[in-house]
Amino acid sequence: MAFSRGNTARILAGTASVLAMSQMAAAQEESFSLDPIVVEAEDELGGSADRATSMYVTERELENARTGDLKDVFSGIASVSVGGALPLTQKIFVNGVDMLNLGVTIDGASQNNRAFHHVSANAIDPGLLKAVRVDATVSPADAGPYALAGSVVFETLDATDILEFGQVVGGNLRLSYSDNGDTAQGALTLAGMYRGFEWVLYGKRATGDDYDDGDGNEVFGTAADLTSFLGKLAYESDTGHRIEYSGLQLDDDELRQFRANFGGLEGVTDSLRRYDTQRSSHSLSYQNMQAGGFWDPRLEIGYSESDIRVPEPWDSNGLSDTWSASIQNVFHLSATDRVNAGMDFQKRTGEYTSPTFGDDNSEESFNTGIFAQARMEPVERLKLSFGGRYDWQSFEGVNGDDIDSNGASGNVSATYAITDTVDIRAGASSVFGGIDIEDNYTYLPTWEYDGLEASRANNATVGMDWRIGALSLGGEFFLTEINNARGGVDNFDFESKGFNLGATYGWATGFMRATLSRSDVEVDGDPVDSYYALDYGAPLGTVAAFEVQQETGVDGLRVGGGLDLAFDYDMPDGVNDLDGYEVVNVFAEYVPPQMESVLLRLTVDNLFDAEYADRATYGGEYDELTTLKEPGRTISLVAVKTF
Repeated sequence: MAFSRGNTARILAGTASVLAMSQMAAAQEESFSLDPIVVEAEDELGGSADRATSMYVTERELENARTGDLKDVFSGIASVSVGGALPLTQKIFVNGVDMLNLGVTIDGASQNNRAFHHVSANAIDPGLLKAVRVDATVSPADAGPYALAGSVVFETLDATDILEFGQVVGGNLRLSYSDNGDTAQGALTLAGMYRGFEWVLYGKRATGDDYDDGDGNEVFGTAADLTSFLGKLAYESDTGHRIEYSGLQLDDDELRQFRANFGGLEGVTDSLRRYDTQRSSHSLSYQNMQAGGFWDPRLEIGYSESDIRVPEPWDSNGLSDTWSASIQNVFHLSATDRVNAGMDFQKRTGEYTSPTFGDDNSEESFNTGIFAQARMEPVERLKLSFGGRYDWQSFEGVNGDDIDSNGASGNVSATYAITDTVDIRAGASSVFGGIDIEDNYTYLPTWEYDGLEASRANNATVGMDWRIGALSLGGEFFLTEINNARGGVDNFDFESKGFNLGATYGWATGFMRATLSRSDVEVDGDPVDSYYALDYGAPLGTVAAFEVQQETGVDGLRVGGGLDLAFDYDMPDGVNDLDGYEVVNVFAEYVPPQMESVLLRLTVDNLFDAEYADRATYGGEYDELTTLKEPGRTISLVAVKTF
């Protein structure tokens, strides 16, 4: 597993020693931390060179997002942009690259099921997440196939995340209400542990009406109607052998805009149709939690599916799924050196059917890969990670054409501590991408694949980190090139380049995190608008995020907030430039001293009622398109009872 299941108190204590701030650590033990170092400490590979550019979603961000969406999950990380306003339509971009081009897993099960391009391929309920990590730009070889420009790892809650030490059965009940859209949510989590067995059950229901944007206009087709489930069962023997199954499902069935990720077209904002969507993921894994030496085998089997049904007007049905499996062994060469080696398989299918009109078109690919990744500290102050993989892919098109392709991939990352407080780092990779499955709502039975070629991505990053007591500063330049990117039955070249900056600072009673990201995208060497970058990237320009939390001195009361910024961005000729915006969010959280099992939180999102569409939302540069605006000022009350 990417994240260990260590006791939270031990993790926090370890972080305290790293920061050398015992007062701050004591405060963090009683609250959700905004410090990414806390989460990084839970990652068994957190100190390796290929994690140097990784971004960790903090405990605070996950806690705030449990009654929110993926935009809330990544709220503090400017280099991860989420546009689309609704869980159904939210697209995620990492360093300007669409997450469809990253290796994405949930509990080890590969995702990225290509779907209707007006909805998301990676919808997930934040309420069931325990950890999220983004490996930007350069991925290691053991991240799996199709990790062209990085990877994203989601992990769901374990029983140990819910139960107190020695508790056999427990859980929590979470209720929330938001005034903008009259959205009510209820989520129940139950967990148990007994004689090596662990189980988790989670269910959530969210309902509401259309919300208003910051200018007071109703945004039609935005009502909440979401149901989410998680079931998890594990057994771990006294000798550490652990087998685990997890299954989750998310259903969204509601009237949406004719094109769900738009706010309207040609001035019409109330043309709605039903979108009945279902996302599911299942995984089965084995690992010996006490293994070491040269024998530490790990096995993961997964299945994920995206099912999108739009009955009117064309009886459209899009089903995309991915079967995946990975078997590897970790060779522990020393306390600091290890090699992961193994093989993986992935089968992707996309199918479009319309029984009314007799359409039934599909594409399919099958990939087999072998890989090895070494993570070492050969000399003092130097950390290296390097590896390679070789993939064989078989692709079948809608007309029955078969295309076989294969290729090697390689990566290298290094960090060097110039002093005790300054590190420099760099990484590069070349990744075989094969031929990806296309959006199943665009299939045409007349397609010919004679000119289609396998894609390849080239990535590079270089950066520096500086620690001064409790202040950490960092930044990097990045470049991603995807050659022979697929657009239907043609190829083009895509590029995203830019830089990231970040800072964190902690004091005895609070913590701050600030990030800034700049990315520019090109197709065939020229800057482009959203349409020409579709499914590969988005013109984001410069965006920034700021978060802070502070103890008040009143026992049990903390306050905090955040600021989201996007700067003006000049677009290519023929479309409109993108205007900047500033959005302020604040919260207050209270744990009554006499009722420590109860948590009350009041949040005000978009405090000053900004009217805007997130920079990552499609189409802000087009006159004929009304963008899907974010909600205006939204006051939410959340109550959590732990038992």
